[in-house]
Amino acid sequence: MGSKEEIFARIKAHGVDQVERPEMTFTPLTFPEPLVQFEKILKAVGANYVLLEKGQDVNEAIRKAYPEAKTIASNLPEVTCATVNPDKLDDPRELNGTDVGVIRGEFGVLENGMVWINQHTRYKALFFIAEALVVLLDRNELVNNMHEAYARPDFDDYGYGCFIAGPSKTADIEQALVIGAHGARGVTVILQHPPL
Repeated sequence: MGSKEEIFARIKAHGVDQVERPEMTFTPLTFPEPLVQFEKILKAVGANYVLLEKGQDVNEAIRKAYPEAKTIASNLPEVTCATVNPDKLDDPRELNGTDVGVIRGEFGVLENGMVWINQHTRYKALFFIAEALVVLLDRNELVNNMHEAYARPDFDDYGYGCFIAGPSKTADIEQALVIGAHGARGVTVILQHPPL
């Protein structure tokens, strides 16, 4: 008997009895004050939170959040402060150097501060190449937890989508945290009233 067969024989001789899987019953988290919870978690993950009042201009909120921004890229019609429409560019590499990208979020998740983003722009590079990202989100489009997020009927109806929770972060084994390594260095979520 070779070493391979000997190893398999020893493993087989010392097998563990099969155990029935326990029942997976639990109650997913819910939050009585959605806006308070969302703000708390967004701040915890390093994002900024802006709650617009009725009639407040989103462009003023964007300019207030990023007053030094020279290049603002967005294809959203209400974002009149945009200096670049990414859909009119020939190459996504032209977005390099974008100070702020403004996109729309589909819904936010209260338990972890993530926002589901569908690709409504020509280049998904905008989500990751801009120095800062502003996500416009309807304040009524908040779900409690990931169970509710995955159950949404529009969740699997997209060409490209991703969850974004705060600025890009990575850390190594020495616990050196780097912000903006794989995406935006800053994220601001602007909660709006639904359109009339």
